[in-house]
Amino acid sequence: MHFSKHVLCALSALAFTGFVARAQKVGFTEYDLPNGLHVILHDDHHAPVVAVSVMYHVGSKNEEAGRTGFAHFFEHLLFEGTDNIKRGQFFKIVSANGGQNNANTTQDRTFYYEVFPSNQLATGLWLESERMMHPVINEIGVKTQDEVVKEERRQSFDNRPYGNVINDIAAALFTKHPYHNGVIGEMKDIDAAKLDEFKAFFKQYYAPNNSVLTIAGDFDVAKTKELIAAYFGAVPRGAAVVYHKVEEPPITKEMVDTAYDANIQIPAILAAYRVPGRDSRDSKVMQMISSILSGGPSARMNKKMVDEKKDALQVFAFNYALEDYGMYIIGALPSGGAKPANLLSDMDEEIVKLQTDLISPEDYQKLQNQMEDNFVNANTRMLGIAESLSNGYTFYHKDTNHINEELTEIRSITREEIRDAAKKYLNTHQRLVLYYLPKAKASN
Repeated sequence: MHFSKHVLCALSALAFTGFVARAQKVGFTEYDLPNGLHVILHDDHHAPVVAVSVMYHVGSKNEEAGRTGFAHFFEHLLFEGTDNIKRGQFFKIVSANGGQNNANTTQDRTFYYEVFPSNQLATGLWLESERMMHPVINEIGVKTQDEVVKEERRQSFDNRPYGNVINDIAAALFTKHPYHNGVIGEMKDIDAAKLDEFKAFFKQYYAPNNSVLTIAGDFDVAKTKELIAAYFGAVPRGAAVVYHKVEEPPITKEMVDTAYDANIQIPAILAAYRVPGRDSRDSKVMQMISSILSGGPSARMNKKMVDEKKDALQVFAFNYALEDYGMYIIGALPSGGAKPANLLSDMDEEIVKLQTDLISPEDYQKLQNQMEDNFVNANTRMLGIAESLSNGYTFYHKDTNHINEELTEIRSITREEIRDAAKKYLNTHQRLVLYYLPKAKASN
């Protein structure tokens, strides 16, 4: 049995921002429409495909108490239809024109995209402008998507092994910040919401001045600018979105908690630490520490606990990097009769080594090679490049060129910084220890 692939894949994707194959410089053009829509264009003529994406700077952290889950709900609701697209036709239009599309939501943003043959660029622009300008938000759509989201919660969280681990960790690490609630939110909040509240949420956050339109692929820049003006120019600007980060008090005492999951047979032991947000240098350092601890068969925790001691079936360490804060999470699944508390001691020993000794020059070079491989592999497709460009503008102080700067920053991180970050953030008095245990299923 493996730790939830859904969780690990999602978190791995969050842990690494996008990079460019062969570490080549990504060229782009960017500008603003009069209504505030930020546009980023990356033309690449190697293959006849084009990715059209819109990133809205709204996620679960923008929700109000008692109305959690709105951002994720809108990820679904905005596929319902528009004044010019009948209900249920959005995906059919994409498929009929040879494309693929989807959307996803995090605590910080919502990302919609289509990937089309390049001769269907206008179709992608039309679909996204329709979604932005006049979606149909009515009781039928709300009721339909309410059932869809409830089923997603059952499949992806409540009935999936280890499915609620991240939610349980976030609820403990964040006592004031809305990261406490998780992305999926509480379905009772959606059920209690009135139609006018959904309409108000859309008006507040899904405006051109709170979004980035990014196009990457095979297209003519001048013609595409004309299309963008034609499709998006008439979308009205919304009121400015004002967001104030909620500051969390430091964690000064180890928290120990237990959670139960009726979907698992093998327990997990996890330790989680609150760390700086994704735009910080230390966030990159923590990413590197993850590779040292569990990034491959020869990584320290893997080698010690899985190969040598054989007391763990699986180990993991990753930096769940978010905009305001991050969650640094390490964990293991015991093998045989190993006790979870003993695995925690094994993991702590490896952290103490990082806090005490510099990694060797050989390990440092290996780490740099791993990070460059991540850099090379993350964006082999136009969609990955589009998302990375959008991330740079959205999360790095409007620095779209972040895609071309990140590898240089990672290369500049020193062995001393790795040691110092471990000493600063990975201390027992600054963490949550979570015992994630099997729960007997209720008999019918």
